[in-house]
Amino acid sequence: MKINKFSVIAMLALGSLVASSNLANAQEKKGGARRGPSVDQRMERMTEELKLTDEQKPKVKAVLEDSDKQRKELFADSNAPREERREKMRAIMDKESKKLKEIFTADQFAKYEKTRDELRAKGGKKKGEEKKD
Repeated sequence: MKINKFSVIAMLALGSLVASSNLANAQEKKGGARRGPSVDQRMERMTEELKLTDEQKPKVKAVLEDSDKQRKELFADSNAPREERREKMRAIMDKESKKLKEIFTADQFAKYEKTRDELRAKGGKKKGEEKKD
């Protein structure tokens, strides 16, 4: 079987496109990647698990968006020492929990805390998820 120059060039071009797209996807997932679920994913899970009312949804979303904004600002500052970032993250999470407690019913908040604690114990992974390194 004879291979002409055009076929070789086409295969090389196609191969390099596939390789570069795989590298771009790997970098997108690793560097600068989101940590944890998005606001919309959290809203969806909370709406389903906690049975949020139509009145609660916009309030909860506002709290989650505010926390998400603060997290992004925190991780954008790569000069801050790790322990300082950890303390600031705890403060953001505590503030978020206090605001959510004001919005949720007692039962909803208890279920929220239980779910949050379970996720922390599992390292932030949901059922069936494996740790990706």
